[in-house]
Amino acid sequence: MACADFDMEIQGAEEEPLRAGRREPPTVRYYQATDLKPEVKGPLHDLLQKQPAVLGMVSGLISVGVGFLFATTQTMDQSLFTLFRVSHITGALFLIAGLITNLLFKYPELLHASLGVNCGCIIVAFIAACLISVDLVKWDSDNDLHLRMEALELCVLGLEVFLSAVLCFWFFKEKHSKSQ
Repeated sequence: MACADFDMEIQGAEEEPLRAGRREPPTVRYYQATDLKPEVKGPLHDLLQKQPAVLGMVSGLISVGVGFLFATTQTMDQSLFTLFRVSHITGALFLIAGLITNLLFKYPELLHASLGVNCGCIIVAFIAACLISVDLVKWDSDNDLHLRMEALELCVLGLEVFLSAVLCFWFFKEKHSKSQ
């Protein structure tokens, strides 16, 4: 959007033009900006143009969906994954982290909160990966399909951790560039 920074006041409006003793109708004047100023970008504009938070939100939704699948098809004592609702917790946390990160476009002051939530998601995801690994160590041919789904969830969790780690790196870098 173009904008200009100069006085738009009509000069000489006090005097009325006269012609042969009659008032003349006012002349129409058009103004056009001659100097264009570039649009001001927000402090996190370049970072958020990459939209990594959307991928985090989508993988969070996938995690929640896998969690519902496990909750409906397994009993609580079959795996630690189902017992601790690992997929529900990690999916919800990554969904919240993605929402907060998407809000950074409008509210750059949420940078510290987004950094904290993404770091917390990495910690919870590490604990979840440990619980899934314990289940995978106890691989049983009776639960073959469920354990394959747990392996898939471990891959989705790896994607979520990677995205959060990249976001944390960028946020940390942005935080330090602001303070200098």
